[in-house]
Amino acid sequence: MQSSQGRALAGVLDAAEAASPVEAVEAVTREVGVALGASAVSFLIADFGGRALVRLAHVPIDDAGGSRQHGEEVATVLPFDGSVAEQALRTQTVQVVAGSDGWVVLAPVTERGEAIGLLEMVLPEEPTTQALGEITRTAHALAFVVIANRRHTDLFEWGQRTTPFTLSAEIQRRLLPGAFTCEASAFTLSGWLEPAASIGGDTFDYSLARDVLHFSVTDAMGHGVASALTATLGVGSLRNTRRRGAELVEQADAANAAVAEHAGVRGSYVTAVLGRLDLRTGVCAMLNAGHVPPLLVRHGETRPLRLPGNFPLGMFSAAEFLDKEITLQPGDRLVVVTDGMLERNAANLDLPGVLGAISDLHPREAVRALADAVLEVGGPTLADDATLLIIDWYGGHGADRRSSAGADLDRASMALPE
Repeated sequence: MQSSQGRALAGVLDAAEAASPVEAVEAVTREVGVALGASAVSFLIADFGGRALVRLAHVPIDDAGGSRQHGEEVATVLPFDGSVAEQALRTQTVQVVAGSDGWVVLAPVTERGEAIGLLEMVLPEEPTTQALGEITRTAHALAFVVIANRRHTDLFEWGQRTTPFTLSAEIQRRLLPGAFTCEASAFTLSGWLEPAASIGGDTFDYSLARDVLHFSVTDAMGHGVASALTATLGVGSLRNTRRRGAELVEQADAANAAVAEHAGVRGSYVTAVLGRLDLRTGVCAMLNAGHVPPLLVRHGETRPLRLPGNFPLGMFSAAEFLDKEITLQPGDRLVVVTDGMLERNAANLDLPGVLGAISDLHPREAVRALADAVLEVGGPTLADDATLLIIDWYGGHGADRRSSAGADLDRASMALPE
C-alpha cells in the first residue's frame, strides 16, 4: 500500500501537472494548505537583486471549492530587513512565529542550495512536528515545481525583476546559468552579478560533470548591446567546446578565434578566467586570459593566484594560451572577480579584509555581502559590472551529500544577530 507521504507527494505532483504552468505553484500550495487547514498560503520568490522577496501568489483557502478569477498579475516586493523571512532563507531552516491571524510558518524553497524563495503558510494552531515535516517536504517539492514550470512561462521571471531590464541586460541574463548556487558533496559555489547602469558584458558560468566542475568568469569589452553581443560570442564558444570535451587551452583557442572573427565591433575582446576542477583530487587547472587574477583564501589569508599571462580572447587571432594547475585543500575558498570589483571608487574596497570578514558565510550569502561592500564604496550606480564567483572546497567527492529539504544545514550561514 502507498504510504501517507507517498500519497501526499502524488497529490502534489498531480496538482502541479493538472494546472497550467502559470497556476502550478498555486495549485500545489492550495493542495497542502487545504490538507493542513491553513487560512492562507503564499509563495515568495527571491528577486534577482538578492535583497528582497516577491510575493508572487496569494491563495485564499476558504474558497477552495470555488473558481478563482485571473486579472492582472500583482507582485509585492518585501525588502530584506533582518526579519524572520530573511532568517529562514539565510539559515535554511523553517521559522514559526505567532501572528495576529494565527501561526505563520516560513519554509525555504530550495534545491541544491539555490534559495528559490519561501513557502509561507498561516495555520489556526501551532503546527505539530508532523505538520512541519509535511510543510518542509512540500516546500522542497515546490522548488522542483518552480524549476519545471518556469521553462514554460515568463511569470516567475517577471516576478523576480524588481527593476526593468534593458535590451543589453536581457541578453546578458540569458548568458548566466539557470541556478546561481550549487551544493555538492565536495564543494559549494555561488555566483553574483551586480550590473552597471549600462551593462558591461560580465558573465559567470559553471557546469558539473561526473567528476569535474567546469567554471568561468568573463568580461566583454565595452558597454551596452555591443558588449552583450561580444559576451554572447565568448560564452557561446566556451560552452560549445566545453560540451565537446575540450581542455581549457582548446576552449580558449576556439573562443579567441570566434570573438576575433565574428565580433561586430572592431577590436572587441573578452577577458576571462577558465577553470576545470577535478573533484576526485582537488587539482584545479585555470587559464587567465587578460583577467583580474583569481584569489585564494586559505587559513584566513587571501592571496592572488599567479597564473601564466595570456592575451584577452579575441584581441589577437594568432594568440597562444597557457594554463596552470593548483591543488585545493579542504577549507579553501576560491574567488574569481571582474575588474568592476576594483575600478574607480570600488578600488577603495579592502577586498582581502572583506573576504576575511565573510569567511564563515555560505557562498550564497558571501557573494551578496561582497557585492554590498562594493556598492557601499562604489555605488549606488556602478561604472562597470561587478561580478564574482566563490567556490568553497571540502573534498570527499563520491560521498553522499548531506542535505535537508534541498540544503546542507552544516554549511548554511548563521542567523543574523537580533
